[in-house]
Amino acid sequence: MRIAVIADVHANLAALEAVLADIQSENISEIISLGDNIGYGPDPEEVLIELQKQKITSVMGNHEYALINNHYFSRLNPDPRKSLEITKPMLSLQSLAYSQNLEKVIIRHGVRLVHGCPPRSLTAYLYYPSMNMLEKIFASYPEKICFYGHTHTLNFFEQGRSPGQGMDVTLGTRKLHEECNYIINPGSVGQPRDRINNHSKYLIWDLEASIVTFKAVQYDVMRTVHRMRSLHLPSFNADRLLR
Repeated sequence: MRIAVIADVHANLAALEAVLADIQSENISEIISLGDNIGYGPDPEEVLIELQKQKITSVMGNHEYALINNHYFSRLNPDPRKSLEITKPMLSLQSLAYSQNLEKVIIRHGVRLVHGCPPRSLTAYLYYPSMNMLEKIFASYPEKICFYGHTHTLNFFEQGRSPGQGMDVTLGTRKLHEECNYIINPGSVGQPRDRINNHSKYLIWDLEASIVTFKAVQYDVMRTVHRMRSLHLPSFNADRLLR
């Protein structure tokens, strides 16, 4: 079985369509999203319709959480707060209900799926953790593999052979060893913030071969940028797509 893991689509339909087209060529059995399907981008309703049409399992991200938690919404930085203020009226009642009813943590195929820092945070970032912090996180849940998002970067943490390895990883394939535990971030589909390029990122998890493959997919960035500017979404996030 081969599973595609995506994260942080952020209402970028052009990026999602390109990734889904790439996935179609990869003999994928299932697609999983790690949340933040909305926010920042110009196409929140269209993205949510596509995710449901494709029967993509998704956990809740912090942007979805902000729709149902006013206290958290008020604590957001100005750009994401403004993005969500523009986004919310664009969502149908069905899409609002879908986003608000997502699970915060899902255990599927024996692995943990969460948006932020494991074991279950929606909002905490897992950026450059110390060895001690990594050991505490690995000990906080029973699954051997956890996929997470939120940072918009590719990450691959391994416990058991070389603890702390892989804070920043490149594209390509990594072996998963049976005796090891892993925390893995596929990067972002719709708002990549890695140092590789501005292409959409996702990964493929091959259960039988015990490998993950990090991929980058080109898409029509200007289609998204023009839409963001026409909707007067924060310019910083549109400009970031061009880097």
